[in-house]
Amino acid sequence: MSQARRLKRYRYLIGFALAHLLLILTVCLRDTFTTFALAPTIFPIASKPFWNDAAAAASFVLGEDLQLGNPARNLVTSYLNAAGIEAGYGFFSPNVPSNYKLVFELHYPDSRTEYELPHVADAATAFRLESLLDRIAEVSYEPMRQTMFQMLTYPVWQRHPDAVSVRAVLGYVVWPSPEQFQRGEKETFEPVYAYDFDLRPSVPATARP
Repeated sequence: MSQARRLKRYRYLIGFALAHLLLILTVCLRDTFTTFALAPTIFPIASKPFWNDAAAAASFVLGEDLQLGNPARNLVTSYLNAAGIEAGYGFFSPNVPSNYKLVFELHYPDSRTEYELPHVADAATAFRLESLLDRIAEVSYEPMRQTMFQMLTYPVWQRHPDAVSVRAVLGYVVWPSPEQFQRGEKETFEPVYAYDFDLRPSVPATARP
């Protein structure tokens, strides 16, 4: 191989490596900025619009603002998934779940209403569920989020086949400050997403974000 061809090959390899590292950095920044925008941090609340704009800019670089069928978006998405860099480093590091809580509201033909929390087999499953709720809260594609809610609701319907409808509510638990706790105040539940699943045939689900 001639010296010129060898140098040209090195340039391609270096360019590819730089593009790969740029994608990793962009994905990590997107996830970091999204966390800053959604979760309580040391930054003031007034800075949340800045973090939202920063996360949107990172998503723009990754082509996430393009149409779903856009070839450029599909190419970048396919490469990110093939390379295993579609999620930031926080996905692989120990995850401290946010205070998300999922509640099922079951309605019966006799107008009874019952409330139920997700059932888990052990502590490890509970941890995975907490991580899953974090992911669901970050999903911006409505049909995907609805499908994930539907999958979580299906086991509840199996345990309560006589229910006619189930409302799945994902909310954020806000814990009181030390001063509020001393005054006897308790945590509050702020709904983020809610989906109504009618268990009767041919009745579609409805969303209430």
